[in-house]
Amino acid sequence: MDLLWDDKPKEECGLFGIFAPEKEIARLTYYGLYALQHRGQESAGIAVSDGRKIVVEKGMGLVSEVFSPDLLAGLQGKMAIGHVRYSTTGSSLLSNAQPLVVHFQNGMMALAHNGNLTNAVEIRQELGSQGTVFQTTIDSEVILNMIARYRRHSLEDAIIKTMIDIKGAYALLIMAEDKIVGARDPHGLRPLCIGRLGERYCFASESCALDTIGAEFVRDVKPGEVVTIDEAGLHTRFGTPQERIAPCSFEYIYFARPDSTLDNLNVWESRRQMGVQLAKECPIEADVIIPVPDSGTPAALGYAQTLGIPFEEGLLKNRYVGRTFIQPTQELREVAVRIKLNANKRVIRGRRVVMIDDSIVRGTTSSKLVEMVKGCGAKEVHLLISSPPVKYSCYYGIDTAEREKLIANQMNIDEIRRFVGADTLYYLSEEGLKKALGSDSVCLACFNGDYPTTVPKKFSKEDMEC
Repeated sequence: MDLLWDDKPKEECGLFGIFAPEKEIARLTYYGLYALQHRGQESAGIAVSDGRKIVVEKGMGLVSEVFSPDLLAGLQGKMAIGHVRYSTTGSSLLSNAQPLVVHFQNGMMALAHNGNLTNAVEIRQELGSQGTVFQTTIDSEVILNMIARYRRHSLEDAIIKTMIDIKGAYALLIMAEDKIVGARDPHGLRPLCIGRLGERYCFASESCALDTIGAEFVRDVKPGEVVTIDEAGLHTRFGTPQERIAPCSFEYIYFARPDSTLDNLNVWESRRQMGVQLAKECPIEADVIIPVPDSGTPAALGYAQTLGIPFEEGLLKNRYVGRTFIQPTQELREVAVRIKLNANKRVIRGRRVVMIDDSIVRGTTSSKLVEMVKGCGAKEVHLLISSPPVKYSCYYGIDTAEREKLIANQMNIDEIRRFVGADTLYYLSEEGLKKALGSDSVCLACFNGDYPTTVPKKFSKEDMEC
């Protein structure tokens, strides 16, 4: 277990796709996935089509660990889709790595998926009763089998028919031998955008991946939209009517890279505005504002700017720590937090400190950080959170703890404050979050239980993962 990051929800996947016969598409896909590495660190894969067949390479680990220069050189073609994945417990298997590739009566097809279906179990059972054999435990294979079943129609028609049947959250990239199709669920829960590189087009989960390869951001794929890129360019149609539009608020709070823009909202500015709203809701007389890096930094800056209090880096992050750090004893687990983050005593000693973080899930990390800052001589430590309390599990592709393990579901705010050891604990209100995002049309289900779709009564992560 990674003690520090275990107290944060985990994103499931990142997608990248490109149609560019004149380019080194495997290398561009590699760079695109590298930019999206924060969305998944357990496996990575790239599928390439030369117009006749699809070849896939994938493996466990980071993008840089899976793909060597020689391996990339062997992936030749005119289009590619790629995937990085974070898996839930017990599912970190090569067989579940994406893209998934299948042979069927009309040729070959590859699929990369970000999100979770809420009716995957029912569809899997139905397909199984009809003789479908599954090779993985992921709901992405359910989608792939549904598209293949409808493939007597055009690929776009098959995708649209599948979108009518599946429920939940998804951004999809589907590659046939001669085209790539991107699709987004009718609620827009999971992000997907379009870029242009010269006269050719590409897809990415976040705009930062477009910047990395030098592509121009064109626009976001709209909720319910099906977009095709092929030799003729870009074509679009709608698969299902737009429903209640509800992009995931946690993309802005924590998951997305701060230099990305999602659905016309810049992530850095959105987080800074969360800090501005925190300052309006909970102004505290303090000597210094410090963030919990990195996702807490823009909010801390917005808070400090609004109240005119100095902003300092009171917690310094070790940039060279790997993804995991094994702690065989409790004593070494205590050391693990200090390996990831260390307090800057000069900034903290003898001062009233406001520490700003983006969220609290279990509370374990927050308590260690408050203890660390107080141990460096802070007079007071006030912990402010730039999102509301996380009380409900997510069904849409984010690995939060089971509801009974969410500290805000088990304790009230004063009990949490005592647990983490802070002098003050304040969470941004839902209204403050919506003001920071400039929109009422976001998913806040992990805060208030108001899910934009029907959700299963019994929830098993292993049944519903990408």
